Amino acid sequence: MLTTVLNFAQRVAEISLLGGIEIASVALIVYYIFAKTRAPVIIAGLFPNLNLSYRTSYLSKINTIRSDLLVTLRSSNEPKTQNSVAHGIGTQNMLELTPHSGQKPFKKLFDWGVLFPYVAQVVRSEKFEYRQVTEIVHNDAVLKHAIKQAAEQTLREQRYAKNGHRLLTRSASGDQEAQEEEDEKRGISYQAILRKQEQRAISILKDMGSTLNNGLLAFTSWILYKLLPCFLSGVVTNTKQIEMLKTATERSPGTPLIFVPLHRSHLDYIMVTWILTNNDIRSPLVAAGNNLQIPVFGGLLRGLGAFFIKRKIDPVEGKKDVLYRAALHLYLTHALKQGHNVEFFIEGGRTRTGKPCMPKGGILSVIVNAFMDGSIPDALLVPVSVNYERLVDGNFVREQKGEKKIPESFGKAISGIWKALKSNYGLMRIDFNEPYSIRELVNSYNKIAREDGNIAKVYKPSARVLQHNQSTSSLYGTDVVCEEHRNLIESISRQVVFDCAAATSVMSTNAIAFLLLTRFRNGAEEQILSEALDDLRNSLSGCKDIGFSGESSQIVAYACDLLGSGLVTRTRDENGRLVIKPVNSVESFIELAYYSNMLTPHFALSSILLTTFHSLLPETENKKDAAVSRKKLIDTALENCQIYRYEFILNKPTQVLENLLYQQLDDLLISGCVLTEELHDDLPNGVEGRRLANALADCLDEDDYDDVRAGEADEPKLLFASETPAQQRYICEVLAPFAWTYVTVAQSLQILHKNSMLESEFISFVINDLSSKVKRGSCIYAESISTDSVRNCLKLLEKWSVIEVCNQQGMRLISLNTLYEMSRESLNSIVKKIDAIVPKFNSGYFSVTP
Repeated sequence: MLTTVLNFAQRVAEISLLGGIEIASVALIVYYIFAKTRAPVIIAGLFPNLNLSYRTSYLSKINTIRSDLLVTLRSSNEPKTQNSVAHGIGTQNMLELTPHSGQKPFKKLFDWGVLFPYVAQVVRSEKFEYRQVTEIVHNDAVLKHAIKQAAEQTLREQRYAKNGHRLLTRSASGDQEAQEEEDEKRGISYQAILRKQEQRAISILKDMGSTLNNGLLAFTSWILYKLLPCFLSGVVTNTKQIEMLKTATERSPGTPLIFVPLHRSHLDYIMVTWILTNNDIRSPLVAAGNNLQIPVFGGLLRGLGAFFIKRKIDPVEGKKDVLYRAALHLYLTHALKQGHNVEFFIEGGRTRTGKPCMPKGGILSVIVNAFMDGSIPDALLVPVSVNYERLVDGNFVREQKGEKKIPESFGKAISGIWKALKSNYGLMRIDFNEPYSIRELVNSYNKIAREDGNIAKVYKPSARVLQHNQSTSSLYGTDVVCEEHRNLIESISRQVVFDCAAATSVMSTNAIAFLLLTRFRNGAEEQILSEALDDLRNSLSGCKDIGFSGESSQIVAYACDLLGSGLVTRTRDENGRLVIKPVNSVESFIELAYYSNMLTPHFALSSILLTTFHSLLPETENKKDAAVSRKKLIDTALENCQIYRYEFILNKPTQVLENLLYQQLDDLLISGCVLTEELHDDLPNGVEGRRLANALADCLDEDDYDDVRAGEADEPKLLFASETPAQQRYICEVLAPFAWTYVTVAQSLQILHKNSMLESEFISFVINDLSSKVKRGSCIYAESISTDSVRNCLKLLEKWSVIEVCNQQGMRLISLNTLYEMSRESLNSIVKKIDAIVPKFNSGYFSVTP
């Protein structure tokens, strides 16, 4: 008896802490669902004899008290706001959509799905076979070759560590037997190294592999149906886009879909999967960083399709991890061959600024290589645009100010979930863009190359052979081996990011934040802000998808309520009119910029053009006669576009940037921000004249601009429009914060004179300098304090060979190039070149009265 008791106590003691945490987590989620949803009401209705009315009445009283308390605490100055806005025509709220529930015609008279719609939805949704590929990869001959190659690399390193320079002499003599005897004396065993690499390969695949299964997909879908309404007012998708994906899978049943979303939140990992699962589309394997391998949640993500990749594939700078690269390449290739769809975030990580990041082509190169070497016949790339009215993850203010990122952990995840469940984040919008096949993309790029006469850039799938030998560039496709293939991957990835950014829906908070930062930094009356929102909506109509609808005054109140009192203040002036303005703090401006920057790429070319135009205007007393030639403006704007090459993707690879600038210039002429001599004298100022100009502009396609430029010498010059200085300033304000960051980086290069510096220390110096400028008032843009933009500017300066970057023991050192080290004038020329993109609002042109 005593032995039995002791054994039982021992078993209880052996329960791991992690197991206890998992049980507690599940219990907490179930309790929260019970408390926050209609579960008590449903149970009371189904089982009236259980007398659960006291529970429902008790919960009702708590909800009533909570609502009254929230109303009491709400400031009397703030107007009542609606909980949500309409999400537009042709869209659907997935939280309210359960197509598999309810009574079906010609079926049973009674359908239990009517009472339990969410359970019916997840149970009846189509189930797919998700084959595990880890074992297939482990048995692949290529992996075995990589294991052998990694062992030989380790053997060479150990020999060199033991023998030093004598290794070179012995290798040259080719005395293999003597070398083996020497290895045995020094305790170096090739077989032991080989076994260690074999064990490492098993460990890599175990850590990497996904366990995607229908059971966990169904359970998680039900949980999300219950939890998401607690903090999101809707998960909006476009009906036609879902039908488009279904049609694509039906037309090409054996072709994998490659979902490529822009990355904003950790919620992105499961939301695309959730939407696809509940619309009967095969769920994808999702590439996730191994920083998400945290207790409970790591296993959950793995079961929902996540396969984990190291954030840094090569642990030692300049030394490639042959085995890991081979495992990653083979895992993806076999997953595609087994029919899996794949999802990966082409930016690599979440955007910290709200605008798209520059693409990283690693995983895309594996997929393209799988097509090029014939492993798969084709693949369909599906750009996915994700946007939130309020970001669930919080904000990235700390990181933008140069502070260290707090790593993901179980405690942080639980804290974030608990905070989210008690908050309101408005709408989430997911847009699936039209798929395009890799085969067609390759053919289109080949057509362009042939038209340009550049036969060397023609990509031939049959000529692409997987390399298994040592290469100076890459192994197994995780980097691109050939220069032409590197160009192909870069072109595809930039097109995907451009399409995703263009198709991202504008949410209410994006529009309000954009207006506050570009037009009303000092605040505006609610009516004026509503009128400005009307103007913005009209200008975006036909160009961007608007993710909200309704009266602008209601949308302003709703968006301000979502942004919260920490970002926006609403007070009444002496006349009783409501004034809305941004909170005057560095942190609030940086966070507002996150939401505003969603619209920044759309206006980037216009901002570059107008800023360049003002920099070229001569300083004359008669401002109205100041003129700039069209050709000089376009040429200079092209140079300024190059400054932003690592900040924005301004055009698709298949588009000519010069043509786009001409089109934007025409739009500025139509809007009255710039005039020509003919327009200044002859064009009617009425609405009909504007409509006529718009109609003429629409008749021109991209090829017609070449003919237009042929007569450039005969065209009238561009004049300053004295009637619209405020409108011109708004457009120039769009990129002004980025310009201030760049020029501050250029000015800070002086400290590198005859001095090398850690990159991290230089970035801290620039951030501190920007903070000082903002505090003194010499820079009015607090959002210019951006670590991401500083890094992008350093990439530009490295590309221009202004600075040199070298790695020493894992640390990046930067120094001035010899030319700029010797000549201060050369350095000053760089500062002057970048200073040209900074709007000069103190000049007389912006102070001209109409």
